[in-house]
Amino acid sequence: RAGTPFQYLTMQKTGTRQSVGLIQLNRPQALNALCEGLMEELRRALEALESDPQVGAIVITGSQKAFAGRAGGLSPPQSFLGVRVWCPTLLPFAAGADIKEMQNKTFHECYSSSFLSGWDKVSTVRKPIIAAVNGYALGGGCELAMMCDIIYAGEKAQFGQPEILLGTIPGAGGTQRLTRAVGKSLAMEMVLTGERISA
Repeated sequence: RAGTPFQYLTMQKTGTRQSVGLIQLNRPQALNALCEGLMEELRRALEALESDPQVGAIVITGSQKAFAGRAGGLSPPQSFLGVRVWCPTLLPFAAGADIKEMQNKTFHECYSSSFLSGWDKVSTVRKPIIAAVNGYALGGGCELAMMCDIIYAGEKAQFGQPEILLGTIPGAGGTQRLTRAVGKSLAMEMVLTGERISA
């Protein structure tokens, strides 16, 4: 659906040759929590950029507006792959899945409705995807970043799988991807304690 506006993200082509697709998560009131609507829009944006022959790579990042009202200020835009990307001091990439949206769902409802079925789109796109993280990437946000081909982490980036604090475990492949990314011991510590790591 070309031209369909997005509610939870922005998408543009940027760079000196307009060859980089930039997707900014834009749900600041919920620290970019990954609700079903945002994930559906992310899938649509990725499909559009993947089918665009002008786009050679895709960057996914948090939004400048997500920083509004937080302490600190914006650093100047950073140049990354010829793209100027804002790196706010506490910009959330994604603070995880939308717990409010999930809290009343039973296991049967999640399982029978393929609740997380669209989350794997990031890992199936054939163009390289870079996660530009300079804030919180927790739970589903950490899993989303790990689905990307490259993670570009700023000084303020924090990664974590705090699902254990809610009595559950990562549900979108986080246990497998985290083990490959940081090794078994650190992955076990992060998943079983909910502790965060910095870049």
